[in-house]
Order: sequence, then structure tokens, then C-alpha cells
Amino acid sequence: MQINRLSVKAVEAQTKPGLYADGLGLYLQVAKGGAKSWIFRYMLAGRPRKMGLGSVNTVSLKLARERAGDARLKLLDADDPIEKRKAERLEKLAASATALTFKEAAEAYIKAHRSGWKNIKHAAQWKATLEAYAYPVFGELAVGRVDVGLVLKALEAIWTTKPETATRVRGRIESILDWATARGYRHGDNPARWRGHLDKLLPARSKVAKVKHHAALPYAEIGAFVADVRQMEGTSPKALEFAILTATRTGEVVGARWQEIDTDNALWTIPGDRMKAGKEHRVPLSDRALAILDSLPREKGNDAVFIGDKGGKALSNMALLMTLRRMDRDDLTTHGFRSTFRDWAAEQTAFPNEMLEMALAHTVSDKTEAAYRRGDLMEKRRRLMADWAAYCATTKPTASNVTPIRSGANV
Repeated sequence: MQINRLSVKAVEAQTKPGLYADGLGLYLQVAKGGAKSWIFRYMLAGRPRKMGLGSVNTVSLKLARERAGDARLKLLDADDPIEKRKAERLEKLAASATALTFKEAAEAYIKAHRSGWKNIKHAAQWKATLEAYAYPVFGELAVGRVDVGLVLKALEAIWTTKPETATRVRGRIESILDWATARGYRHGDNPARWRGHLDKLLPARSKVAKVKHHAALPYAEIGAFVADVRQMEGTSPKALEFAILTATRTGEVVGARWQEIDTDNALWTIPGDRMKAGKEHRVPLSDRALAILDSLPREKGNDAVFIGDKGGKALSNMALLMTLRRMDRDDLTTHGFRSTFRDWAAEQTAFPNEMLEMALAHTVSDKTEAAYRRGDLMEKRRRLMADWAAYCATTKPTASNVTPIRSGANV
């Protein structure tokens, strides 16, 4: 039996439509329009079969012979080359359909959990940290191929310099990979798991950095500081002073809406979906806090209390921090003024500790909260916030004008 009958030149020169044997079932097929392709012909169970091996423009004579040889080997194993190829193609298609990238998995995870996150900033924070640290390393890689080496590569660069951020990134990667496993996109252990896994490869967070608390101003200096804030123009300084007087968080202040403010009763009710603990928080407003609100412009159709300079939008979360920077107080954070308030109240007043915790919207036991909601709790808290506002208005605190410690338990 003759084999390798054709040559490259003969294949190029042939233009007459028909089949031209190379040997062992391989044929050059020339169509009526001049198109040329490779065909493998064989018998299976007494039936003639014909299998295409590709165009001459794509598959060379040498490769066509190799493909024909592979088909003959399948026939030796009693496999039909055509059916075998169909099965292999289906398997590849199925594999590609489930080959989700890590970035796609992360986006799907965030979308699935967004409605359950109480803080609307949470999704943005997830996206930002993953874009900064995870995506550059393995974002476009199939989620099933993310291994411990890649996770370490993403974390090691920030593990000692930004331990808090690194810890969050690790936890987020772990959650996404767990989601992918549950959905069938990956198998095996989670390479981002800490306990019993990464804790053997990375130093504990407590070993690489001490916990840094929000920088707080000593309460004896708050009067002079607030006086400086009042000299500044714009909405941001007013928002900063309002945050100080109400002992609230930045997000709660910049997200404030007029519908939450009851000026007649001097009360600000922050809904639970804007609170860290997820529970509604009521803030008694001092006269100065009400004066700040009264000085703010109101825009028709805009319910934001603190409106920025651009486009009528509410102040950004960075606005208060930028005010501190304008004052050359990079040593302070807005959140730190909550500590200033707490230190003042603990050291200069006798208001019960549970009341101070409630003023800061910290979680207290349900039994304690129920007890303090009875009777005149709000009036006592009004006295607390009024005393704080008065102290903040004292520019040169001395031993004679520091708020005196109240005596007795019935405060």
C-alpha cells in the first residue's frame, strides 16, 4: 500500500475538483469552487465514514498526516474518531462555560450580597480593595486556579505595611473562593483560609503592627479647636462642628437628611440602615447644633442636610478630613472626636457609663437599653449634650470652668 503519495507542491498545484489519496485513509479534497481541505476516510462496523481534518490554509500536509494517524489509533481502540472528537469538543465547551475568572466571581459575590449589607459603602470598599490588591495578581485567572502562592503574592506586599487592609483583603478573597466552591467553580481547600493554613505562612497581625486608635484631641483643647473651626467658611467646617457636638460618625453626618431632623423637638433620628449597629439612633440636639442647621441653605428637591459645593450633592466622606488638613491638623481624625467626648464625659461628669455608650450609639444590653428608655432618659441625654456643647464653647478651659462632676445617681 502506497503512503505519503502527495507532496506540498502537488497540494498547492492541484485545482481540479475531486479526492486525491495520500495513503492510509488521508485525502486531499478539492471543492468545485477551488477550496481545499483534508479528509480522513475509514470503515466502522461495515459502514464508510468521512471525517474532516481542516482546511489546507490552516492545516499543513504534515499536520494532516499526524491527525489522520491519531484517528487511526482511536480506531484501534474501537473508538469512532468522529464521535470521540465530538465528545472532546463538548467537554471543552463545558469546561469553558464554568471557567469563571476570579474577578467575575468577585463581582457575582458582591452582587449577591449587596442587598444584605447594611452600609451602602461596603460594596464600594470591597471593589476598591480587590481592584488594588487582588485583581492585579489573579483577577483574570480562572477562579479554580487561584492557589496559595497567588494569594500570598497579593498579601505579602501589604501584610506588614497595611495589616488592617491586608486582613480585610484576605477575608474577602476567602469569602469569594468559598462562594466559588459552593457554586461548583472550584474544588479543594480554600487557599485564603487563615486558621490552620495561612497562619502557618504569615505572621499574626498582632505581631506586625500595634492596633492604632483614631487620633483624638485632648478634651481640654476642644474649646479652642471649635473656635478655630467656627472661623472657617463653607459647609464642611459646619459639618465637622456638628459631628463634634453630636458625637456622631462622619458617614452619619454627611448622610444626614432633613426628614431625619425634628427641629421643634430638637431631635435627630438616624435610621438603622445608616448606623453601624443597624439600629435607629436618636440624638438630642443642643442649641448650637440647631443653630448650625438653621444656617444651612435648603435646596428644593434636595433632602441632604450638608450640601457640597459641586452639583448640589451631599458632602463626601472625605470632606471633614480635608477640613482638618486645611487646619494643619493631620494628627487628628473626625472619628477621634468621639473619643474626646467620651474622655470628657467620663472624667468631668458623673453621667452613667451606659448613657455615654448610648450617646455614642455603642451596643448595650437590651435590658439596659429598655431600662434607660423608661422615664426621662431623653431629658438626661439632652443635659449631657447641652453640657458638652457648653464645654466646646469654652475657649480657655481652666479648673474653674470645667464642667463639674455631677453628684448622685439620679442624673
